[in-house]
Amino acid sequence: MIIKGKVWKFKDNIDTDVIIPARYLNTTDPRELALHCMEDYDSEFVKKINQGDIIVAGKNFGCGSSREHAPIALKTAGVSCVIAQSFARIFFRNAINIGLPIFESVEAVDRSVQGNIFEIDTEQGVIKNLSKNETYKTNLLPEFIQKIISGGGLKEYVKKELKRRKINV
Repeated sequence: MIIKGKVWKFKDNIDTDVIIPARYLNTTDPRELALHCMEDYDSEFVKKINQGDIIVAGKNFGCGSSREHAPIALKTAGVSCVIAQSFARIFFRNAINIGLPIFESVEAVDRSVQGNIFEIDTEQGVIKNLSKNETYKTNLLPEFIQKIISGGGLKEYVKKELKRRKINV
């Protein structure tokens, strides 16, 4: 899969309360969550991003509480993927569970600036910074994780697998 979008840069330790403030957790509606995505960091964020844009962040992205609301808000707001130096483990798993691609690349984080255009080849583990004509390596996600992400998340992947195997639940 190829992902292409504009880079939005964020610092280290962006926690789940910054991604989706706790005051909005009284809903599970993805569209409502998306309206408030990153608003405590940048109140205009959801008005400025376009479908397919990419978040690039420092270390420990998604730290804090274990709620799935954070990756859901990002994905529904139009974020096509997140690239960071590192992720909080629970955020990493939640992102995969809901089908949000995430990649680790210190070089991509260090060499990019907000507004760069990135193109990611998820099957090769390559990030191209089209604005700088540079290429960076990223973690190559295992094939089964790539299938979960491309299938729309764990729930949809399991449904398809059960149907493929003709297992009724």
